Amino acid sequence: MKVVVRLFAGLRERAGMRALEVELPDGASLADVWPALALGDEPPGLLLAVNHAYADRDAPLADGDEVALIPPVSGGAFRLSDEPLSLDAAVREVASDEAGAIATFVGTTRAHARGREVVRLEYEAYAGMAEAEMRRIATELKQRYDLVEVAIHHRVGVVAIGETSVVVAVSAAHRGDALAACKDAIDTLKQTVPLWKKEVYVGGEEWVGQGS
Repeated sequence: MKVVVRLFAGLRERAGMRALEVELPDGASLADVWPALALGDEPPGLLLAVNHAYADRDAPLADGDEVALIPPVSGGAFRLSDEPLSLDAAVREVASDEAGAIATFVGTTRAHARGREVVRLEYEAYAGMAEAEMRRIATELKQRYDLVEVAIHHRVGVVAIGETSVVVAVSAAHRGDALAACKDAIDTLKQTVPLWKKEVYVGGEEWVGQGS
């Protein structure tokens, strides 16, 4: 059988391509994919997904499946955009007569990180799965807090110094729930959504790891 394997961030650069078709024996599982790629040692923390959903390594594969190899991730409406983000747009998406509070978070590109001068950021995402994971985060937040709506917008591509890379807006009847859920949203997004950040410095560049 044949499966399509999609690669992201540092793995894409190692392989020199974004996707490739791999032939596997009938009855193969996710655990058989990495060895078939002949890309050397498997990187620590690698996650795997089948058809836009995280899966265990013993998950069986079928002909035509799309497998994603996901390095540890960086970090209403759940949107990826290669255009500048608008805080006002996110707020409008969660506004409601039932809301007594709207909490927001805006992440911007800073000029210095890890003791180095940053030139720009470059974000890459697994489109389709990233938006689905944002929706899952919102669903879980609504189970933990008394919320009205949640919106998460994230840039992809090049983000210059001072530009916005992520916007989160959360509306709720009371400010406590809105503030707590907004913090949980950005913290969880950085851990689970398949988005990767490359920091381009003066004199070098680096894919930045989980939670940054």
